Amino acid sequence: MALIFIRTTVIFFTLLLIMRLMGKSQIGEMQPFELVITLLIAELACIPMADSSVPLLYGIIAIVTIFILHQIVWLLDLWLKPVKTVVCGKPSLVITRDGIDSYQLRKNNLDVADLIESMRVAGYFNLDDVYYGLYEANGNFSALPKEEQTPSLPVLLVDNGKTDRKNLSVAGLTESGLRDFAAEQGVKLKNVLVMTVDGNGRVYFQPKGKPYKILNIKVKGQW
Repeated sequence: MALIFIRTTVIFFTLLLIMRLMGKSQIGEMQPFELVITLLIAELACIPMADSSVPLLYGIIAIVTIFILHQIVWLLDLWLKPVKTVVCGKPSLVITRDGIDSYQLRKNNLDVADLIESMRVAGYFNLDDVYYGLYEANGNFSALPKEEQTPSLPVLLVDNGKTDRKNLSVAGLTESGLRDFAAEQGVKLKNVLVMTVDGNGRVYFQPKGKPYKILNIKVKGQW
């Protein structure tokens, strides 16, 4: 029991020292390679703490090796910009003045619903509340907001050509009515990238490969 206590104490202070040396990014928002290193260090620390048959020095050497690798990658990141792009990735511009960039969404394994959720977390409830929106390399959503924002809460009706029946019911709309609405805009429903509507009937409508429009539709639901 005392041996485990001593080994755990040594590993704890070793980890504390290494994390402090790695800088504030390990405590705050991490880049992908930093997340991998943190997970590795956690795994390596558990082995000598839980298994007394493993020499304590082995665990410390493994943790210090990970720290050295971290410093090497960090230096390459500073000196060679292509390395930064390969290791950390780069920001993805998912919202432009024309609307949503579906290619960038697919590239990041996201859909419109994921984007809308990220916007709500950032404090934007309408897709046209921002001029530009992007996902940073660390996964955070950033945006350049418009001076005036629409004080409403829209629901997602169409996501990449697929309708959300639950939200259709909330808005008091039907799928056939949605098809007719899309036809009035000169597109088929399956070719609509995104369509949202708020309680006032204000519609954000964007066909695939085209700029978005702000339109109006009569809704029966209230929310």
